[in-house]
This record gives sequence, C-alpha cells and structure tokens, in this order.
Amino acid sequence: MIEVKDVHFTYPNGVEALKGVSLTINNGEFAAIMGENGAGKTTLVKHFNGLLKPTKGSVLVDGVDTRKVSVATLARKVGFVFQNPDTQLFSETVEEEIAFALKNFGFKENIIKRRVTWALNLLGLVQYRKTSPFMLSGGERKRVALASVLAWNPKMLILDEPTIGQDYQQKEKLRQFIMQMKAQRRTIIIVTHDVEFVAECNPRVLLMRGGRMVTDGEARKVLTNPEILTQASVVPPQIAQIFIKLSDLGLPKNVIDVYEAREILLSVLEEQAK
Repeated sequence: MIEVKDVHFTYPNGVEALKGVSLTINNGEFAAIMGENGAGKTTLVKHFNGLLKPTKGSVLVDGVDTRKVSVATLARKVGFVFQNPDTQLFSETVEEEIAFALKNFGFKENIIKRRVTWALNLLGLVQYRKTSPFMLSGGERKRVALASVLAWNPKMLILDEPTIGQDYQQKEKLRQFIMQMKAQRRTIIIVTHDVEFVAECNPRVLLMRGGRMVTDGEARKVLTNPEILTQASVVPPQIAQIFIKLSDLGLPKNVIDVYEAREILLSVLEEQAK
C-alpha cells in the first residue's frame, strides 16, 4: 500500500524533519508510529496523502508516486484525521460536516444519509447532529473529524493522536473499529504517544527519533524492550513494566495485553493452589 524510499524532507525554515526514511506498509496492515515530539512522525504521514512532497526520495501510495498526483486524488483512497480537529472542521452542523466529503465524491443522496447516520451512531454523536462542531468539546470535535473521514470508507486511514481527549469507553470503541477495519483488509496507521492504547491493539510499531526510524517490529517485542524504547523516549506500557520485573520469577516478560496478563496470573494461582 505504501512504499517510502530514502525519504528526506526539509521545511522552508531549514529544519530537516526526515533523514533517509525507508519503509513498506502492506495492504491491510495496522501500524503505529511512535516517538518523542519532533521525531518526524506527523511529517512522515503527511507524505502518505501528498500534503508534503519529499525533498529527496519517493513515496508510492497504492503504486502511485505522490509527486505526480494531487492531494484531492489521493484523498479518495487515504483518509487523514489531524491531531487538531479544528484544522479540518468548517461546516455549520455536525451532520453537514460528515456529509461534505461524501457530496464532493459524488455519492448519491440516499447513500449520504445512510453513511452519515452510521458515522453518527458509531462515534456517539447522534445528539449533536444539528449542533455546530465548534460548540462541542475538544474530544467531541475529534470524533466529528473522525466521523467525517470514516463516512466515505477510505482504503487507508491515518489517525494522528486519535485518543487525545477521549475517555476509556470512546478509546475502546475506536479500538474495536480499528480491529473491524483490519479484518476488512483496510490499512490503518496511527501516530500516537498513547503507549497503553498501542499495547491493547498490538499493531506493528515503528519508532522514530530525530527524523530517522529507530526500530520496526511487532508491538509485543518492541514495547517490552526498554533499551530500544529509551532511544525513542517511549515508556513501556504498565503491564510490560510489571512483567519485565516478574520475569525474574520465571514469568514471560513480553506481555503487554492486560487480558493475557490476567490469564497468566490466574494460571499461576491455580498451579499454586494444587
């Protein structure tokens, strides 16, 4: 789905944000890009829908060089939800906001109504259908921005810090939806500092630092390696921290999921009770 080949990017002010990044993301893959502020995460994903073009190197999306097509053309395949929802909201009501892209893409009116209703229900926004997005809280505006992208069902979805401002219930709904999209062979990429959310999702993890890729691997392996995480200024999930210490007692240390942790501890208690 995405091929990034030795990409360098320098902003007009001279800041070199990407320094030779190469990676491949396959169709239907779920990946989380992590790292400290200024690592180049958002700069990188903005290359995936053509908002930014490489200073050097190339980016191919579904086989198409992003330098040769417009952002509008890529937008049909690549949905992008920004970290700050206010940068992409502008309609008078939530309903109109969600319907806007659908109308631009030429969907029929009955399909638009159905997709808008579906998105409102999915993200718990039904009661705000006729409300201005700018009257909502930051977390609610984030959900409106997400709904406006999900409504047209893009082949690839990029979410920049999707869990900011969301409570546990909304995070869990988001996680379940991501899993559904993955099962449908949709490509999902999230940029996030939320290591606990990543641990619950267990995606492929790409760690960045200083415009370069530090490591790339399964969440279970990356998030239980303190040495690698330190390089990218990422703190291990709480469950991982506990099991890294418990590994001295013979328990596995590559545990990041709370449900797996529960099963392991229950098994230990059952063995001790025998």
